[in-house]
Amino acid sequence: MDSFFASVEVRDGTATAGRPVAVVGHGARGVVLSATYEARSFGLRAAMPVGQARRICPEAEFVRPRFGAYRKYSKAVMEILGGFSPLVEQASLDEAYVDVTGAHRLFGSAIEIAQEVKARIACELGLPASVGGGPSKAIAKLASELAKPNGILIVDREQVTQFLEPLEVRYLSGVGTSTLKTLASMGIRKVGELAATPLESLTSRLGESQGEYLHNLALGNDNRPIEPFRPAKSLSHERTFEIDLESDTLIERELLRLSEALARRLRRAGLSAKTFGLKVRLASMKTLSRSRTLEDPADSTPAITETARELYRALKLDKPRIRLLGVSASGLVRGSFVRAQLALDNGGAPDWRAAERASDEVRRRFGEDAIGIASLRNDDRDED
Repeated sequence: MDSFFASVEVRDGTATAGRPVAVVGHGARGVVLSATYEARSFGLRAAMPVGQARRICPEAEFVRPRFGAYRKYSKAVMEILGGFSPLVEQASLDEAYVDVTGAHRLFGSAIEIAQEVKARIACELGLPASVGGGPSKAIAKLASELAKPNGILIVDREQVTQFLEPLEVRYLSGVGTSTLKTLASMGIRKVGELAATPLESLTSRLGESQGEYLHNLALGNDNRPIEPFRPAKSLSHERTFEIDLESDTLIERELLRLSEALARRLRRAGLSAKTFGLKVRLASMKTLSRSRTLEDPADSTPAITETARELYRALKLDKPRIRLLGVSASGLVRGSFVRAQLALDNGGAPDWRAAERASDEVRRRFGEDAIGIASLRNDDRDED
């Protein structure tokens, strides 16, 4: 999908078509989450600080994200794709891989399928989409990136080498700023140059795993199958603060807020987790990470909150100024587990699991803001 979040805002009328539009995070320290191509022409891009974006393009419309709307449209897009093949792998809210090998008899050639996909998304949802096709996931993804905005690019198997060789290496998945600098120092700027470089030279500079991965990509080797039901490996929730947190009370409150949000996501997905992590970014931009694996999986707010707070206390920070906090869950398993709820079943303790199941049902019926933890809701009112 093209500029997905921003395109949804334009489609729903919460932003103006034809004008520069950016969907941005909350607060002065928020970043650009999505920008229309009109905004990109001024230099706006994803992950740019909001303050910088406003200076570059003051005439842009800056709108807050509506993740509920994005999930709704994402689901609708996946349903359209599912009409062409049962083999759909959703990579993110706005990206998916579709194996159409068995669809040609019904829907025609690859280009005809791509045209029909685009037409249905535009007609039924009013959103722009770019479609890339190729003999592998890597080639299809590259083709879709180069087809933007709102285009189609199909690369046949016999065209792969010709397609890859002139591309700049920055287009390859996994090539960030650091890797780009390393490759440039080796005289590698094009994918063809990367493919011609001996594997030993790449692994000696990039490490065995990344060297082999990029070498294979440059040669067009990608045998990864479409995984329609690929399970999530981890979930996380984090927040950047407009004003640095310095009080232990505020820090523990935010850990509760993040833990509650993460617990709800786990339960909504029917998952529990064994390992929970904490991410702390200080005002100095130094980032600290810690994790702990529990004896049994957990999915409750009290269990996750207590683990996150213990991880934070173990850091023993002296007069911290905290810019960002994050809580993550990994080691995901299907279902809920009772015994891991951190001894909250001692005599007379509240039945947290029953309470959380009830509050989940209230949110499902009446919306996310219908119910919440009292201390967080009171604190939010104090800040308004």
